[in-house]
Amino acid sequence: MKTFDVQGIALAVPRDTAFAFVADPSTLPRWTEAFESVEDGRAVMRTPRGAVSIGLRVDSSAALGTVDWRMTFPDGTVAAAYSRLVGLDDRRCVLTFVLTPPPVPLEELEGALEAQSATLRKELASLKRILEQRA
Repeated sequence: MKTFDVQGIALAVPRDTAFAFVADPSTLPRWTEAFESVEDGRAVMRTPRGAVSIGLRVDSSAALGTVDWRMTFPDGTVAAAYSRLVGLDDRRCVLTFVLTPPPVPLEELEGALEAQSATLRKELASLKRILEQRA
């Protein structure tokens, strides 16, 4: 059973431009399907069981190009996602994204990760569209 997914996408924008957008949690509702709203370390997230209010911590480093999200659910379980932006030149970069299993019972894990992986592909395409239209 696969317990993680790694995806990447080339972006025709400078690394600093992409980093500023991705590291800003308020942009999550614009390019992700999961986040309805984000404000002051909290978020409303869409799940298969309905909307849920969660704690959201974003740890980012412009120097390293890393943006990590930590989502704490009402029951105390924690989900995480990790990304890194690497500059190719002064006009292009690559975003890699490591998706870890959601905090669901083991019997639901495989299907949940597959569904999240498919959603992530769409989200990365949306992010690319948004960033490249702004450039």
